[in-house]
Amino acid sequence: MAGPTSRLLLLARRADRCRSLHLLLPRSVHAAGVAAAGAPSPTMPPPPRLPASASVRSYSSAFTSVHGERSSSEYAKIRKESLETQFGRILGSSSRKLFADRGFGPFLALYRAATISFHVVKLTIWHLLLNDMHKRAEKFRETLIRLGPFYIKLGQALSTRPDILPSGYCQELAKLQDQIPPFPTRIALRTIESQLGSRISDLFADISPEPIAAASLGQVYKAHLRSGELVAVKVQRPGMAPLLTLDALLFHMIGGQLKRFAKARKDLLVAVNEIVRHMFDEIDYVLEGKNAERFATLYSHGKDNSEGNTSIKVPKVYWNYTRKTILTLEWIDGIKLTDAERISKANLNRKKMIDEGLYCSLRQLLEDGFFHADPHPGNLVAIEGGSLAYFDFGMMGDIPRHYRVGLIQMLVHYVNRDSLGLANDFHSLGFVPEGTDLPAVADALRVSFGDVRRQSNDFQGVMNHLYDVMYEFNFSLPPDYALVIRALGSLEGTAKALDPDFKVIESAYPFVIGRLLADPSPDMRKILRELLICDDGSIRWNRLERLIAAISAQSAEPSNASGAGSGENANGSSEWRSFDMHSVVAATEDLFDFILSRKGWRVRVFLVQDIIKASDAFLQEATFPYIFDKEGKMGELSPERSKMIRRLVNAVQSFRQAISLAPDAWSAMLIRTLLKPESQKFVLDVFLSLASHSSYKIPETFWLCMSRFLNYLDNQDTL
Repeated sequence: MAGPTSRLLLLARRADRCRSLHLLLPRSVHAAGVAAAGAPSPTMPPPPRLPASASVRSYSSAFTSVHGERSSSEYAKIRKESLETQFGRILGSSSRKLFADRGFGPFLALYRAATISFHVVKLTIWHLLLNDMHKRAEKFRETLIRLGPFYIKLGQALSTRPDILPSGYCQELAKLQDQIPPFPTRIALRTIESQLGSRISDLFADISPEPIAAASLGQVYKAHLRSGELVAVKVQRPGMAPLLTLDALLFHMIGGQLKRFAKARKDLLVAVNEIVRHMFDEIDYVLEGKNAERFATLYSHGKDNSEGNTSIKVPKVYWNYTRKTILTLEWIDGIKLTDAERISKANLNRKKMIDEGLYCSLRQLLEDGFFHADPHPGNLVAIEGGSLAYFDFGMMGDIPRHYRVGLIQMLVHYVNRDSLGLANDFHSLGFVPEGTDLPAVADALRVSFGDVRRQSNDFQGVMNHLYDVMYEFNFSLPPDYALVIRALGSLEGTAKALDPDFKVIESAYPFVIGRLLADPSPDMRKILRELLICDDGSIRWNRLERLIAAISAQSAEPSNASGAGSGENANGSSEWRSFDMHSVVAATEDLFDFILSRKGWRVRVFLVQDIIKASDAFLQEATFPYIFDKEGKMGELSPERSKMIRRLVNAVQSFRQAISLAPDAWSAMLIRTLLKPESQKFVLDVFLSLASHSSYKIPETFWLCMSRFLNYLDNQDTL
């Protein structure tokens, strides 16, 4: 029987093959008839709208979206199995080594079990005495601190897991810091000598007598190599590997009691296994060094501007002085991002640093998938020239493309307050169990959106409001997304040290839209279509207007239309916030191709209806005084039609500005599109529909228009 890893690879290959095909044709009975008889003319009436109760359940076979089938949650299940199997092998190997290589292993286990049991008994007593959730959460946090490094790290990780713990516990655990005193320097020096096989005096010209930084897993010394380079030497706490293994094994003994005390979900042990897997990565300093080099290759200096060069610095790894518990890195002097006074004295551009850090983080999460999972202020510093330097590459995430696409889709749905779309995303990505009432999830999300809008729209505020929804509907975060939440929260907290008003979700949206426009892959094109076209085929004009306005706004900025400019424009916004116009043109052409295809017939029906509505507004008597009136008065038009005309005029002006950014590319694309038989047929259908609908209005409106125009010219001559 194939293991989870091989099944995952098989599923990935299947997904790649599916992405190379176009979307499936609709499966409903009505659509089957269309497939047999040919796509209907856009002039025919649209299919009847389903009642709200049916249309909400977009995952039901009773309703077929014009965008095709939604993603399956099977990928999430198989990836979770694969990671759990991988963790089982790591823990099994470490536990065998613990009891085989250390004669006192059983006695150490007994002593540690007694210590943990003592604290758990105390926690149980508090459980009986306390009914207040916040006081319980506080006692829970204090107990984790007393239990040592493993449980502190565990609590920090669980603070970002609203699918497991109630919101009160998540907020309390977020206060956890690495409150562990440093271990003696003599032990650290002995560890260095035993690992590197030489005396300290032979390895370093000098080394600091005390650690300059200490955390739960290790501490850092400042030293000079014999060759003169200034380096940071990171030394792991003695016995971390066996202690981590032992605590992970013993946690299964007390996990049930901790779960009951914290009112945790049933998958607490599964989540802890996932967290421990990352801890094992953190105590492997050779792996951390490799992570640093991979991170530097992907995101550091030396990239061409067309790829989005940012001034990111990563310390060099000195491999001759690195082992599994010793890591020697280039020393980088910098200013902590929380040190506002030194940043001001250095005259550093805060906005530029935020933009560069945000761009680097978004590339990590949405483009390459290899990301720093803990970019808090201690792991990021400002260096000379306003560049940023990253440290500590022990906790890294590697998010597969399937999840990166899902993250982009969720961000799009959240920013547009599409609660049903977000609920469907949660279902297809494996957040919620099969059989969950998605309309109920959507309703809860809609209420959460309202709460966020009234209070705080920063990431932590968003998550605080989503915590209760996640807990209520028994969410289970896929392993990769738990780290993503931690990374985004840390990123926003770091950026707020430079700009208290920074909001990571709003700031990320231009990058997300740029990715949708620039990436021609079928899954990204599908998200772009879903952004602009409803499942029933109607067009989301308000979103299209905002997108066109955002693109046309570039015409007012002295930036390179092709996106290959450098640095910042005159307004101070980074180049990555601009849209690549050739990508915009390509995305527009793909959208036209979809609308003109057999699968887009419902879109054409709604498009013709919208064109007819717009023509009705323009063919009214009150419209033309507005066109020729300098003061822009709208006459006797109803507010609804007045708003429609203003929106049309603004949209046309924005579209003209967008075309002016790359006129040759737009002209070539429009010519190619108009030469296609499908385009010519659609234009003819539009013309015939307009002629049929407006035949009785056209003569009267034409002469009225001429009269208004002549009167306008006469007034101009008089002036």
